[in-house]
Amino acid sequence: MKKLKIILGLSLVFSFSAPAIETLDNYTLEQVVVFSRHGLRAPLSSPTSTLGKITANQWPQWDTPASYLTTRGGVLESYFGHYFSEWLVDNKLLTENTCPSENEVYIYTNSLQRTIATGQYFTVGAFPGCIVPIIHKEKLGTMDPLFFPVISDDNPEFKQAAITSINQTANAKGIEGLNQKLSNTYQDLSNIINYTQSTNCLTDKQCDFTDLPTKIIIEKGKEPGITGPLRTGTSIADAFILQYYEGAPLQDIAWGKIKNNKQFEQLVAIKEYYNTVLFGSPVIAKQVAANLINYINQTFSENNHTKFTFLVGHDSNVASLFAALKIKSYTLADQFETTPIGGKIVFQKWRNNQSGEALMKIEYFYQSTEQIRNLSQLNRSNPPHKVTLAMENCPINTLGFCSFSTFKQIIGNIN
Repeated sequence: MKKLKIILGLSLVFSFSAPAIETLDNYTLEQVVVFSRHGLRAPLSSPTSTLGKITANQWPQWDTPASYLTTRGGVLESYFGHYFSEWLVDNKLLTENTCPSENEVYIYTNSLQRTIATGQYFTVGAFPGCIVPIIHKEKLGTMDPLFFPVISDDNPEFKQAAITSINQTANAKGIEGLNQKLSNTYQDLSNIINYTQSTNCLTDKQCDFTDLPTKIIIEKGKEPGITGPLRTGTSIADAFILQYYEGAPLQDIAWGKIKNNKQFEQLVAIKEYYNTVLFGSPVIAKQVAANLINYINQTFSENNHTKFTFLVGHDSNVASLFAALKIKSYTLADQFETTPIGGKIVFQKWRNNQSGEALMKIEYFYQSTEQIRNLSQLNRSNPPHKVTLAMENCPINTLGFCSFSTFKQIIGNIN
């Protein structure tokens, strides 16, 4: 099998450590808040899991417990941390070869192993030899309300509005329309996993993968949910992606049945649709991102003097955050995910030294699929990729800056 290179989007790739404007004397970087998706984890593929029941094939065994950050994921995060330490020094927010004080750096993660460990490895890479606390506020294995995209409203009118919003985001014909659109991809996936020989088919007599019962679930105190091929397909695609990232031989990924780039990208699209539809629908996003947006808003308040805040959560958080902030469409070159594993949304407060105006710049820092798969070290000469993000209601100039006051007004009014 020829080497498989996964690239989503055909735009030219521009990879660089920092735009020139960020080191010019007429702008000063004053504060940074990073929201990071956790790093590379092991999939949920035990024999009794959803993945175990939908195929007779043997899933590869990982030396890391299901859902935990892998050792490779830890190394990748430490590389990301090292790059950030250089970026923060280059932009004069922190001092080189000096441990940051408690007032300068704050690391806060969800209380799951993969998020806590992501914060730990990032910090080791960014501030080696320094004692930098990793804050998590709940018992290990428990979702922190800040990172838990949970429904908080049990009003029947909200429930109906949420279901309508999900359907409208999915397709002109709703979730069923999206399932019809993806039917060929579902069938391809069914063939790859040999679904007709699975426990689902042989024991439960559910033998048509494309016809798995679909239902939208909106319940107070729970994450928004959906059953059917979109959800199950997401779990399968996720497992394949994680295998690829972990560096598995290409002939072992999907039992050697992924033959080309287009096929892989179509399978990954299932997962992309799932996150966008479920957590990025406007009604859902506004509610489940409320705590996180409020936290970011408070972090950028005048009485908070922390220079660098690092938050670690999940791709569901990224999807809802982008939707609530009305981030315009973007393309990540050299990536097949739109919210990549380990990807970091970097909110930056800048000051124009001449006018005194405060400015906001939002960038998405991410490792390319090849950087992840090849375990590439990140530094000034080999930086992560990044793109500038724009909010619909906070116009950016040619340098990527929008008005900080406008940004604050927008996020203050979202809740």
